[in-house]
Amino acid sequence: MNDEQLQKLTEQLSLQYFHKPFLHKAFFNRRLRTIGGRYMLVSHNIEINYRYFEQYGMDEIIGIVKHELCHYHLHLEKRGYKHRDRDFKLLLKEVGAPRFCTPLKKAEAKKKRVSEYLYECKSCQTRYIRKRNINLNKYVCGVCRGTLQKIKG
Repeated sequence: MNDEQLQKLTEQLSLQYFHKPFLHKAFFNRRLRTIGGRYMLVSHNIEINYRYFEQYGMDEIIGIVKHELCHYHLHLEKRGYKHRDRDFKLLLKEVGAPRFCTPLKKAEAKKKRVSEYLYECKSCQTRYIRKRNINLNKYVCGVCRGTLQKIKG
């Protein structure tokens, strides 16, 4: 699906569910990360997250577009267009738009190799395990103030 197809879909859904034309632009914004879409108050454009189309397909996009069209039409009519407003909640229910979109499936997290450093006091043999390397000239033993030596890491 491309921006032109999204524009046509948005215009069609606007007429079908709201019985009003959509007179602005709808397009994919590939930089969106956590939200399904957004309605821009100043330009009246609608931006949709392309990852939702990739992961969930057309049904999810239709739901997101209907949600954003609720914001669009209510804002232009100078009615309550925010999520907390009664007008918005009623219109969502009327057109069958979701209040929230399905969360994106997270990509495999990059496994960060955590190495541990082991230090020991030369005087009292107290051991310290640290995730970061420390400056042995700067730090001393917390028990006896003796000098530390690196054992592992």
